Amino acid sequence: MNNGINNAKQRNYNPLIWLLSILVVGVIVATYFLPEIPGGTIWGIELTVLPMLNAIFNSFTFVFLLIALAMIKKNNIKLHRRFIIAAFVTTFLFCISYLTYHSMAASTSYGGDGPLMYIYYFILITHIILAALIVPLALITLGRGLNMQVEKHKKIARWTMPLWLYVSLTGVLVYFMISPYY
Repeated sequence: MNNGINNAKQRNYNPLIWLLSILVVGVIVATYFLPEIPGGTIWGIELTVLPMLNAIFNSFTFVFLLIALAMIKKNNIKLHRRFIIAAFVTTFLFCISYLTYHSMAASTSYGGDGPLMYIYYFILITHIILAALIVPLALITLGRGLNMQVEKHKKIARWTMPLWLYVSLTGVLVYFMISPYY
């Protein structure tokens, strides 16, 4: 039932959602098994600039999500949709940069110790687990929103939005905590 909100044909995004979810998570996991590229550069650019770029993309995603949240609270669906799409774009750009870096550079280990080390690993582990979970959640939420399945969209968005905000914010925090060790 669409309550007269949208008479457009409903599309089944589920096959695409699951294909993309499996593909994205699978490719990210696979990058950890690729050999390191000697030289540490791509087209003459130091690979160590990419983690900073990842943090910038995550920062934009975080801001776009906050604005999207503010817009939906004001019942401005048009701007909400635009900022959600902007968040997907910056997340996509993050994925490209992340995959490029991790497919060509050696992993960087955290060099700190003491209580900060435990905080870092807590943030990192929760970030990784929730980042894998957010891929299908965000795509399902997007699909329901695009189909104007308002009640179903709201139901899942209540979980998706805070988790995606957490993932994008902790991505930035992880960068700042590990950046001295690149």
